[in-house]
Amino acid sequence: MKSSGSKVRALAAVLATVAALVATAASSSDSSDGDKEAGIGQGSSEKAKPSGPKLTVSQQNAVDSAESYLKMGSGFSYQGLIDQLSSKAGDGFSKKDAKFAADYLNVDWKKQAVQSAKSYLDISSFSCSGLVDQLSSSAGDQYTKAQAKYAAKKVGLC
Repeated sequence: MKSSGSKVRALAAVLATVAALVATAASSSDSSDGDKEAGIGQGSSEKAKPSGPKLTVSQQNAVDSAESYLKMGSGFSYQGLIDQLSSKAGDGFSKKDAKFAADYLNVDWKKQAVQSAKSYLDISSFSCSGLVDQLSSSAGDQYTKAQAKYAAKKVGLC
């Protein structure tokens, strides 16, 4: 893993928060094209609706925030999104609501991993194994090894 990885991740979290606030303010018009680019709703034209009661206000807000983060295009892993939504430095949702939002959206996590890989390569150089380690590290993006390897292959490193 790169020594600057934690700095990059911290900067990405700050940028994600700012971008989410901007996106929320400008989200009067939802675009299904933005959803496709972000890897949301792949394989389905609508979100998978959970069976059971209507969403709570907090759940809906967590889903809205998650969508904003995913539409930014920098990529989030399942665990990274939950951590961002539930972090006190992030959105401050409960872990339960953050996990609900990540599960509620039909996200293509491999596509998210590719977006993260591209973002890293835009700012630094990596070997195949270095990028896989960064993407799958618990101090990095927290993708699964399989998702990280897929992304590294898709960007041409492996």
